[in-house]
Amino acid sequence: MTTTPALPWHTARRVAASAQAALPPTAAHIAESIDCILHEPLVALSDLPAFAAAAMDGFAVSENGPWLITGERVLAGRSELSPLAAGQAAAIATGALLPIGTTAVLRFEDGVVEGALHGQRLFRRDPLTGLADDASPALPSGTDIRPQGEECRIGDTLVPAGRLVTPGVMGLAAAAGYDELSVIPPPTVAVLVMGDELLDRGLPRPGRPRDALGPLLPAWLAGLGARAHPPIRVPDSLPALLAEIDDANVDVIVTTGSTAHGPVDHLHAALDQLGARWIIDGVDVRPGHPMLLAQLPDGRPLIGLPGNPLAAASGIVTIAAPLIAAMRGITSGTMGIDAILADDITAHPHDVRLVPVAIDYGEITVSARPLRFAGPAMLRGLALADGFAVIEPGTGQRGTSVEVLVNPTQSRA
Repeated sequence: MTTTPALPWHTARRVAASAQAALPPTAAHIAESIDCILHEPLVALSDLPAFAAAAMDGFAVSENGPWLITGERVLAGRSELSPLAAGQAAAIATGALLPIGTTAVLRFEDGVVEGALHGQRLFRRDPLTGLADDASPALPSGTDIRPQGEECRIGDTLVPAGRLVTPGVMGLAAAAGYDELSVIPPPTVAVLVMGDELLDRGLPRPGRPRDALGPLLPAWLAGLGARAHPPIRVPDSLPALLAEIDDANVDVIVTTGSTAHGPVDHLHAALDQLGARWIIDGVDVRPGHPMLLAQLPDGRPLIGLPGNPLAAASGIVTIAAPLIAAMRGITSGTMGIDAILADDITAHPHDVRLVPVAIDYGEITVSARPLRFAGPAMLRGLALADGFAVIEPGTGQRGTSVEVLVNPTQSRA
């Protein structure tokens, strides 16, 4: 059996972050690019707006009023328009192309239309009386007009490479003329849950606890930017584990349980039989010491998480978070925040402790309050945690500064 010394916690995080290169970029349709990372900068393929347009519903007017209204209605999408002569106006919709000769747009609510001998005349509305004002000053040129290129010019960099594709980025890309984006896709993940004793429904009973990690892990991995498949239950046997690893057609495999050396812990034996390269085999952290990271012969990483829920969560923030960030091409996606401890935390004499905390974002400082029920097998603290305080040996005093790894799946309440 292959073993390697346990790594210090900070070292393990650095090793995990450098264990895998970013996934190869791919061309993705805009509609399928959400949560991907831009591989190339988003450069404008067109001016925005691509043409001078009305910023409001109203009247396109030429020069000074009052204006004689033409019979033409300028709607969005029309491109063949009659020009406006000085003193003329035409009803126009927001976003519509401006007729040649337009000097401003008068909003509907700011205009008064009155009948005249040769048609209808448009006046500016007196804001005090609400009546037509034929003595008002001229409407400033450019009023409520979006000039061509107001937002950007063709060739402008709109979003740099390395940024997350959000709904806003998708909309900007579409407006700028893109159909596809060059992106680094989210890693796909297989979640293998081991433990014959685990129940997947109903009440727990003596000797048969419920599986908590199967429901927990896919959502947490999604918060890290991965796309996890539904969890797979694996019987506690070496052939079953080998078969599931072989069948997993994904970028990353995450297992739960079987990371120690108990009578039915087969993960080490499976990885040795497969010829995997050991990267991390144990970390000096509590909880979660027996977490591991190995690279399969085909280059894919396998993350082994302990079976206890809080210990598994420790493995997620220690190994999975930096490794997935690296595979997404993100170099600073796992940094913590500084917070002030609101209560004392008992440090471990030798190892780092990861303690669930509630975060209070105050006006001046950020504070972290340790939560109860923080044992390796407990879930109550984890369920309420905004993050994990990193407690070094000899630290943990109330009022001192501490690094907190923010839980990406926990919204502020």
